[in-house]
This record gives sequence, C-alpha cells and structure tokens, in this order.
Amino acid sequence: MEITVFAADHRRINVETKYRDVIFCCQPMDLLKVDRLLASLLPRECGLCGLPSGATNSCAGCRADLPWIERPCRLCAAPLPVDFPVDYCGRCDIETGGLASVHAALAYQYPVDRVVTRAKFQRRPECARLLGEWLAFSLQGSLATFPDLVVPVPLHRRRLMRRGFNQAEEISRAVTEHLGLPHATRACRRISDTDAQSALSGQKRRRNVRGAFKASSRLAGIHVAIVDDVVTTGSTIRSLADAILDVGARTVSAWVAGRSLSGNAKSVVQ
Repeated sequence: MEITVFAADHRRINVETKYRDVIFCCQPMDLLKVDRLLASLLPRECGLCGLPSGATNSCAGCRADLPWIERPCRLCAAPLPVDFPVDYCGRCDIETGGLASVHAALAYQYPVDRVVTRAKFQRRPECARLLGEWLAFSLQGSLATFPDLVVPVPLHRRRLMRRGFNQAEEISRAVTEHLGLPHATRACRRISDTDAQSALSGQKRRRNVRGAFKASSRLAGIHVAIVDDVVTTGSTIRSLADAILDVGARTVSAWVAGRSLSGNAKSVVQ
C-alpha cells in the first residue's frame, strides 16, 4: 500500500505505508528523517539549477562555476596564487593554534554563501549535504594522508533542538560517504550554549568559544579531521581542536566548505 506526500518543491511522491510515521511528524528533530527519506526516493537534481544531476547533488556545469580555492594556504586556507613559491601565505590571519592544517573548498561568496544560509537558517539539510559533496570533491586528490576519524563541529543541544539538525554533521556525513572515511558524531560535545559567532567580532569570537567543547578519550593517539561549514577567524575550529588535543589526539586538521575572504580573513591575492 502507498500514500502520497508532497516534497519541498511540491512534487508528488508515493511512499510505502511503512514510512507513514516518518513522513507525518511535526517535531523539529524529525525534519532530518523526512529529508533523508525523500532524498533516497526522489531522482537527484542539481541543488543550484534544478536540472537532473545523475549520481551527485550538483551538475557538472554548476560545479565548474563555483568559486573553488584551487590552492589554499595549508595553515589558514586563504587562496594562494598558482605560482606562489610555498604552500602557506606567510601572513595567516587565522591563528591555527594546535591545528596541523586547514583546508577550505570554496570562497565564501555567491552562491556558496546562499547555500550556507539556507542550510543553517532556513532548515534545509539538503543544502548542507550539497556543501559536503563540494568539500569531498575538493579533498579528492589534494591530501597526501587521510585522517583516522572525521568529526563535525557539534551544536549545543538547545540549538540542535531549535534547528532540527547540525549542518556540520550533514556536511561531514556527505564527505565521509564520498571518501569512504570513518565518521563519529558523538566523539565531541558542545558544553556551552554560546552566542552565534556570525554576530561577533574576531576577539569576541575567540572569547565566545573558549572552553566550549569537550572531547572523548577515544580520540587519543589518532589523527582527527574537524568538519565545519565556514571558517572566518578560525576561533571555533581552534577551540574544538584544543579540546581534542587535550585528550591526547596525535594530529588535528580542519576541513571546511567555505572560507571567508572579508574582514580579517583576506586572501594574499587581494
């Protein structure tokens, strides 16, 4: 037996009755269950232009037009000129602290900024998965070694309940599915319900997330990659890296979908 539901873009889709409890739910945390179910049932379309995209969530034409960072500084992920003599910019605005490296796939500008906004503030988990796919494409062929474990930057439980999902978790899930890497969503916790970083200046961002995270001892002795949506000053990923290193991790790196090039995070090519 089947029932008919409507997808977010108003397409009709028939779903087996056994999924009835998943489809007809109203709790914020059930949003992700519904979205993942529909994503598995509907044909894939490009998240930017809406055309059929085959086995991916974006078409080749739209991916070619994205603001890729072809050669990021290994310390702060700022774009470097192709002929730059070394692999770091030499004037990193992001204080990496204990982070061994930071990799960013795209410059945080149109259309990446719109996709991030939809994921975080318009409750669109499919947009987070799109960011994860782009990050995976960027990582393929660019890393000499892969981490032992990938962990997303965690949300505090109150914000998670309000938003319905953690965008960093959806990004990291997409990355690890594409690259075949182990993924742990509960290896780190956010123990402080901090203010939103987007509304704060650089110095206030650092104070805001200081001591905000707690890591599991299971991360001791291994290489961990942190995943987040956007990096600006690096305060969040650095604070989480410190917590992971405190429990004895061997190496911590960071992977982000977008790198802000405004304010205190400018490219060396500007």
